[in-house]
Amino acid sequence: MSAAITRFGDLTYVAAEALSGDTVVLLPVGALEPHGPHAPLATDTLISLAVCDRALRMLGSREPAHAVVLPPVGYGVTHLSDAFAGSVSISAGVLQSLLSDICHSLERQGMRRRIIVNSHFEPEHVNALRAAAEETDTTLFDVTRRRLAERLTDEFRSGAAHAGRYETSILLATHPELVDGVAMGMLPSLPVDMPSHIAAGSPSFEAMGMHRAYCGSPAEASAAEGEATLDTLGTMLVELIHSVRQST
Repeated sequence: MSAAITRFGDLTYVAAEALSGDTVVLLPVGALEPHGPHAPLATDTLISLAVCDRALRMLGSREPAHAVVLPPVGYGVTHLSDAFAGSVSISAGVLQSLLSDICHSLERQGMRRRIIVNSHFEPEHVNALRAAAEETDTTLFDVTRRRLAERLTDEFRSGAAHAGRYETSILLATHPELVDGVAMGMLPSLPVDMPSHIAAGSPSFEAMGMHRAYCGSPAEASAAEGEATLDTLGTMLVELIHSVRQST
């Protein structure tokens, strides 16, 4: 495979057939939901793709065939944002079945090293990914796990990272043209511990006080912070890629 081709969808079938059994196939997963008045609906999908791309860049030309990126799954479970325009949700069962079918299809072609890379953290969504990963013997890159979350930013660890400084910074580093800088700069900080609210039974963004579909501090976002966060996420994914290659 050419070192320049890291997107699975860009390969010919001949090139796909020639992939080494050691190649790790990355499946980015996101969602389509509101991310404040300043960030795109596809934020989570864009972040998952950016993390995959950063990891492949870190692997570098010395390991060109060690990982490829599948086209993303851009729909997920987004019930918390149902009241907002642009929120397109699928059921947890559909998501689990879709990911399982994709992974089984790859398995039948001999692509047994697979990692699901997720950046949408609604609990029902994450649980569907965990179930799909378990039933197909696929690895999940799950930054909600404490050992990974501890390596990320203060805002992420606080639980107030939906369209806040954490996510907006990554977008400024990768897709600045999709961020409404004027709207971003006018948003006050909104410290909402989403995991605690969800655990207490809050059924929606509005019930958590997120009346503009964001929390955290998007006005404080910067491309520099986004680059630093992507370096951390990319490093963690590279570590997982090496672990998957060594263990299967």
